[in-house]
Amino acid sequence: MSGWNVIVIGGGHAGLEAAWAAAKFARTALLVGNPATVGRMPCNPAVGGPGKSQLVFEVQALGGLMGRLADETAIHTRVLNASKGPAVQSLRVQNERDAYAERAQDVILGHPELDVVRGEAADLEPDGRGGWFVVTTDGRRLAARSVVVAAGTFMRAVTWYGRHSRPEGRQGEPPSRFLSGPLARAGHVLKRYKTGTPPRVRADSVRFAELLEIPADPQPRGFTGRPGPRAAESPTWQTHTTAQTHRLIGENLHESPMYAGDIEGLGPRYCPSIEDKVVRFAHHDRHLLFVEPDGVQTSEVYLQGFSSSLPPRLQDELVRTLPGFEAAVIQRYAYAVEYDVVDSTELTLNLESRRLPGIFTAGQINGTSGYEEAAAQGLVAGTAAARRALGLEGCQISRETGYLGVLLDDLVFKGSDEPYRMMTSRVEHRLIVRQDNADERLTDLGFDLGLVEEARRAAVREKYSRVAEGIRALQSQRLQGQTADAWLRRPEFTLSDIEALGAALPALTPEEREALEIRVKYAGYIERAGRQLAAESRAREVSLSGVDFSRVPALSNEAREKLTRARPSTVDQAARVPGVRHADVSALLVHVKRGGVSRET
Repeated sequence: MSGWNVIVIGGGHAGLEAAWAAAKFARTALLVGNPATVGRMPCNPAVGGPGKSQLVFEVQALGGLMGRLADETAIHTRVLNASKGPAVQSLRVQNERDAYAERAQDVILGHPELDVVRGEAADLEPDGRGGWFVVTTDGRRLAARSVVVAAGTFMRAVTWYGRHSRPEGRQGEPPSRFLSGPLARAGHVLKRYKTGTPPRVRADSVRFAELLEIPADPQPRGFTGRPGPRAAESPTWQTHTTAQTHRLIGENLHESPMYAGDIEGLGPRYCPSIEDKVVRFAHHDRHLLFVEPDGVQTSEVYLQGFSSSLPPRLQDELVRTLPGFEAAVIQRYAYAVEYDVVDSTELTLNLESRRLPGIFTAGQINGTSGYEEAAAQGLVAGTAAARRALGLEGCQISRETGYLGVLLDDLVFKGSDEPYRMMTSRVEHRLIVRQDNADERLTDLGFDLGLVEEARRAAVREKYSRVAEGIRALQSQRLQGQTADAWLRRPEFTLSDIEALGAALPALTPEEREALEIRVKYAGYIERAGRQLAAESRAREVSLSGVDFSRVPALSNEAREKLTRARPSTVDQAARVPGVRHADVSALLVHVKRGGVSRET
């Protein structure tokens, strides 16, 4: 083929979603070094968790792929924070790791509008007509209108095992050697980040009877509403570090490349290595570890919380200090990986480079961590790249839209100085943008963008029509002097309790019953949060279009410099630019109110 609308570089979780989204309405190529690695789970074999499941539900509502793959290969599901309010409840799905990648490859390789091309990207060259050539290391020039770079942890990547390193993007896979070059030449600031992964231990060497077993929820949940047939088939387990673990680490910190100064990359604060935990939290005598199976009939388990870059011989000793792991045999050793990332403040909210129009970046290349953050970015970048290639308008997903909007907004206007992880605490209006209502919030947008079919949109609308009908039914019935919905607002009552009192409801699915109960129980809080959001929105939406920040009186020098660089289009975006103080925001509002647009010259 002579060219495509979109070329996606990289087949990890970001590249997978970008290719899937773009191929829905544009001819797309997926450029990968080895198609057998597409969809691989290089770290934990699970999807979801606090702050992350909300992203997966939103990707699913927008027509993405991750939720479907997770449900189809699920072996254990649990709703975390189930005893807390709906704003922080989060689904976590444990997956059959190999099956997840196999299913992803089946979907991608069988897509009629998607070509999988094998090769390594060496350069990006403009074609002189608004499009691009992706030049491969073997000299091919692959033409496209738009390009999505989803290089993950591979750009100039190095893996570390103790003080020894080798060029790798992840264990056993070659790095992307040249792709940093065209980005740097265009003026992109490249930073070095690092992340790590724990050891994998042979399952038959673990004494599971000595571990705390965590059963799956008896009623499996899923991101698609259709949990897979094995979703409650396997437990997970817990163990913990011991005083011996901590002593061994303390005595051997000089063998850690991070503490020895070999690694220059910045690591994740919220997912530190076991060495970091022991040093930074020395007052703790133990650290909880999660033992996760890689499958139902797995040969290995994953030690969540025990990532390390210590040498293999020391890892053997350390793992055997853990209860239940006294005879453990490590099948794959832990390692740290150091790699290049772009400064995400040099991107638009569609993840398009401001320096290379038509080049989009998605996933860990943008300084994030986690499958879910990568998938969300991939969907946005793939959609935007395809729409640009077809001459269609892009789409601005605001912070108020959901977790996806917060992720984009944080990356573009705040940037990161460590691998960024989505958390519920980052989302100001989390009571409004919950995981249970992602389809209600985003399915229409997915349809408008060309990602969701009419049948799916109609099904979601019918679902919430039935929920509204159920609420009206409760409001119209009186039980012992009170309406049924008033009874349900009592903390100690559930929907089943109200029915036991005599309330009648239309036929509803379990999902619809949950939606009804949340809306009724938290109606006052949700309405109050909605009013607060509306009031904030009125001030936030003040436009800064065309404002020359160098001419705004009373701005601090730092704010002037940062705003000129970030180019926020609203007061809200300006307020979240690092270095912009409350006084600077006030100066902007006064300037705009006085009509001082001060157009750039």
